Amino acid sequence: MRVRPCTRRLAVLAALTVTTAVGASTAHAVDIRPSGPVPFIAQLDTVSTVASTVPANGDVNPYGTAVIHENAGELREGSVLVSNFNNSQNQQGTGTTLVQISPDGQARQFARIDPNNLPGPCPGGVGLTTALSVLPGGWVVVGSLPTTDGTAATAGAGCLLVLDKHGTVRETLAGDGINGPWDMTSVSHDDRTELFVSNVLNGTVAGGGNRVDRGTVLRITLRTGPGDEPPRRVATTVIGSGFGQRTDPAALVIGPTGLGLGREGKLYVADTLGNRITAIPDAERRDSDAGTGRQVSIADHLNSPLGLAIAPNGNILTVNGGDGLIVETTWCGDQIATRQLDSSGNPPGAGALFGLAVDRDKDSVYFVDDATNTLNRLH
Repeated sequence: MRVRPCTRRLAVLAALTVTTAVGASTAHAVDIRPSGPVPFIAQLDTVSTVASTVPANGDVNPYGTAVIHENAGELREGSVLVSNFNNSQNQQGTGTTLVQISPDGQARQFARIDPNNLPGPCPGGVGLTTALSVLPGGWVVVGSLPTTDGTAATAGAGCLLVLDKHGTVRETLAGDGINGPWDMTSVSHDDRTELFVSNVLNGTVAGGGNRVDRGTVLRITLRTGPGDEPPRRVATTVIGSGFGQRTDPAALVIGPTGLGLGREGKLYVADTLGNRITAIPDAERRDSDAGTGRQVSIADHLNSPLGLAIAPNGNILTVNGGDGLIVETTWCGDQIATRQLDSSGNPPGAGALFGLAVDRDKDSVYFVDDATNTLNRLH
């Protein structure tokens, strides 16, 4: 496949006027760079709360966000699945619930996972992370980075949990490089699915809060089984490594987070500690480790990027853990638009944003807000 040359353009900053819908808040724009096509998020000016993400057991700290693209079992097309990382005592790495939220705000528990009743190993227990994907046939894969008391000192390697369309855990994927699965994206072709998973616990706890450059990205190949059999792992390949990671009392662990598969087979990675976006080429087919990949964009409006999604125009959307901004970046690395999604706290928006997903109709963006324990929509 011929790769297009990446030509940077000079850009002129311009103010963007936004309006506020009744019952919603303005998504304040910091700036846009209007040379070339209009940025995707420049067309979206309102943030609305869809629903609370807190289920009956009181789990908080929503992390993973995944849009459901087909009806299957208890899953409803167009709804959003959200995974919770904390329990009702706000202990990190102890959340066990997945909540399904419809576009009109109807929320219900999809699954509550019992760490003592799993069909396979998940070292350390259950603490559901940002790693969340819904596969064809209604199979749900969610990452677990568990603790016993909410601190990094007790963190276990965890696993990937495979649930069926009714919310029952049918399989666990552990070991073979899975060590603190933190985020995930996936792509499926016929009976084959490629999971791309970032891992943040390789030597991290032993580092005692110091930076350790051992974060990895795995490509895990699954094959759909016959009938009602869950998909099985047939291969695991390290396609990225050397990402910075460290323990953190507020965030438990900081390491490579958001993943998104873009055009020409590039896997974009939100390198949170590096405050940058990198790209791993030929991610679906490569059989070698690309290290941290090619740097796409660094600093400027990026401020500890966490969740990542690919916009309908092919640009890269990231949400900042440092200041509550969403940033749109071209594949060339130009940061062309930003919006303030959360302004709570001091500094404003810090630590509020994690999971991010483009909606089914590709005209808005869903995101979770940890400051309010809600699913929200930028539209």
